[in-house]
Amino acid sequence: MFNKILIANRGEIACRVIKTARKMGIKTVAVYSEADRDARHVELADEAVCIGPAPSKESYLVGDKIIAACKQTGAQAVHPGYGFLSENEDFARRVEEEGIVFIGPKHYSIAAMGDKIASKKLALEAKVNTIPGYNDAIDTPEQAVKIAQGIGYPVMIKASAGGGGKGLRVAYNDQEAHEGFASCRNEARNAFGDDRVFIEKFVEEPRHIEIQVLGDAHGNTVYLWERECSIQRRHQKVIEEAPSPFLTEEVRRAMGEQAVALAKAVKYQSAGTVEFVVGKDMSFYFLEMNTRLQVEHPVTEMITGLDLVEQMLRVAAGEKLAFTQDEIKRDGWAMECRINAENPFRGYLPSTGRLVTYRPPQEMPGMVRVDTGVYEGGEISMYYDSMIAKLITHGASREEAISRMRSALDAFVIRGVASNIPLQAALLRHPRFRSGNFTTAFIAEEYPSGFTGAPAEDAELSRMAAVAAALYRRTDMRETEISAQLPGHPRKVGKQYIVQIRDRCFSVELEDIEGGQRVRCGDLRHTLVGDWVFGAPRFEGWMDGEPIVVQVQRHGWHWKLFHAGINVTALVLAPRAAELLSLMPRKARPDLSKYLLSPMPGLLTDLAVSVGQEVKAGERLAAIEAMKMENVLRAEQDCVVAEVLAKQGESLSVDQPILRFR
Repeated sequence: MFNKILIANRGEIACRVIKTARKMGIKTVAVYSEADRDARHVELADEAVCIGPAPSKESYLVGDKIIAACKQTGAQAVHPGYGFLSENEDFARRVEEEGIVFIGPKHYSIAAMGDKIASKKLALEAKVNTIPGYNDAIDTPEQAVKIAQGIGYPVMIKASAGGGGKGLRVAYNDQEAHEGFASCRNEARNAFGDDRVFIEKFVEEPRHIEIQVLGDAHGNTVYLWERECSIQRRHQKVIEEAPSPFLTEEVRRAMGEQAVALAKAVKYQSAGTVEFVVGKDMSFYFLEMNTRLQVEHPVTEMITGLDLVEQMLRVAAGEKLAFTQDEIKRDGWAMECRINAENPFRGYLPSTGRLVTYRPPQEMPGMVRVDTGVYEGGEISMYYDSMIAKLITHGASREEAISRMRSALDAFVIRGVASNIPLQAALLRHPRFRSGNFTTAFIAEEYPSGFTGAPAEDAELSRMAAVAAALYRRTDMRETEISAQLPGHPRKVGKQYIVQIRDRCFSVELEDIEGGQRVRCGDLRHTLVGDWVFGAPRFEGWMDGEPIVVQVQRHGWHWKLFHAGINVTALVLAPRAAELLSLMPRKARPDLSKYLLSPMPGLLTDLAVSVGQEVKAGERLAAIEAMKMENVLRAEQDCVVAEVLAKQGESLSVDQPILRFR
């Protein structure tokens, strides 16, 4: 076994690999960019080497710097994690040529599976089900239309080197095939430097299900069951689970056996994933093979009891697999939510900045797990991806895993940057998700106009009003104990309140009981029990005999509350104060229609207009880069630029003015 390894990555996955290496008694070397000097993975590793400036193309993507760091520190092997150089054939070969072990598959396996056209041909030879289609590069839009007609609409137009949703279009007729081919080819050329495009049948009501495989250098290959990855947004996975609620045992076994056949065909050594698209009739077809550790690997670890990073290390060190296919267990149900720094209420725009508060839920072995690469006070940088953490739960059943996940999401406090926790919580309480009846189009179908929050019925708003009033009263009671108060004028704490939430007013009456309050909220009655320390970001207790976790943030008389995907701001007032407030004039919001505001924090990379320029609706105004994504801002109507308020190259905050129009 290795004495020292280098992790050629950052963030959550670097910390994850360090955790297993430490358990195995292996020393670790972290690499970091100048932006990551104070990152968590740097602190956790035994040694750390700076490899360049913040942009990944000048640091984490420079193979020569990684190899130099190995030689400098005496690291015997490199674990690439996922992303960056993890599926780079040239890097894997270079590492091997330098006498360093690549903790992953051999370079020839990466090459065989890295090209979508070539990998599909290999899958056919290995007798793996493949989607009907045309497997050679297509040269013209006219040829694309002819091929699509032969396959039968709908078809999927895909870039051979594509990934992450780029270089992909679905066409339902000749015009869409013609236009989609041109768009797909241009996008692929710009993103990957490879404009080869192919066409295949589009599977209706598709599910995305993948098989985890593991192979060693001695010819042993097994599959570790499947992961259901159909909850996606723009081809990016949001929630993963294992096993799939859709598959039968017969189909599960057939998919596993075909995945093993493909892995053996390319002499695969290490952990890898064979991805399939599964139709509503349970027909399944090969999509691609990811020749690395997947982001969602923890759900497989939870149901099998195996540490996949440990298995990768043992295989790379030349060991045989210590188990056979028949010895791999499948215990209970696991689920993973990707917690990202993005704002689902603002079109999922990335959110960068300081983690003012970061309080993940308490980990419980075998039940709740948090994989993260951040810490409270740390920074979410604009230079890298948006992942904050992965939250994983396990239960004896799917319902138990969902229940634990819902409680864990309620307890996950993140402030300073926006996160997608409200979306995750809303998905987990959605009846269609809980039934297991969903496809890859689930989010697009359920939120066609964007995410606006989980629906809140009157009973749920009543519960939030009860919590707000109870915490307000506890705060009031605390203030009566403050010293140096005016003699003869004791503070009076009432028991009746008016709680305003959204457009509703709730009349609330409280009665103190041991450990909490009995609450009357309109016609509803609640009992609220639990310890809450003033200023704590969470209320954890019991409501009506059921456990409840509510995130709490106080702003004067206003209380921001989050629970079960519901975000509310509650205004708590004494009845007389509420009566007087109703007589106050409403302050009109400022008119910002003549301004272009930054929708996210990021770098202003392009300012396409100047003062006095006439702009037509739809024309490009500016571009903002955040988390490896370029976001183009366009004019919503015809206008004239009156003033430029930001400079190209400037770091912008949310809602910072960029342009003023006249």
